[in-house]
Amino acid sequence: MDDIKVLINEAKIDARLDEIAKEIMKDYKDEDIVFVGVLRGAAMFMIELAKRIKNSVEFEFIQLESYEGENSTGNVKLKQELTGKIEGKNIIIIEDIIDTGRTLEYLREHIKKFNPKSVKICTLLSKPSRRVFELNVDYIGFSIPDEFVIGYGMDYNQKYRNLPFIGKIG
Repeated sequence: MDDIKVLINEAKIDARLDEIAKEIMKDYKDEDIVFVGVLRGAAMFMIELAKRIKNSVEFEFIQLESYEGENSTGNVKLKQELTGKIEGKNIIIIEDIIDTGRTLEYLREHIKKFNPKSVKICTLLSKPSRRVFELNVDYIGFSIPDEFVIGYGMDYNQKYRNLPFIGKIG
């Protein structure tokens, strides 16, 4: 296995997910929520967060592509569309990491076409120094510097998604 440095350990992630879940439940009281997870990176974060929420939470998934290896291509491609009906529903987009904001800007506008009741954004990680599009991110797990990270759903060429922490190679 490669030399991996832990940046955010499992205990810190668990504690922060508990806090985010409380914020979401406070914001939505007894309302139903639809989590729209961005495949593949956000799957672990989405599931772990949903387990902490007492409201009814539906799952939807969408797949977008904007990276090759460690680098953003600058283009967002829709690879898998939503399959369920989200019109009139409270949507929370679940993302693993917000870098430039390009993908989330595209996705937020795409979801608005389906006429949801509300749209909020929740990300495990945010890299504010890389932002090209200013986004109103409603729930942020951790802000991190401009480093390429792996683990907790995030990968390097499809490896390391299953790590229970966030780290970096080297």
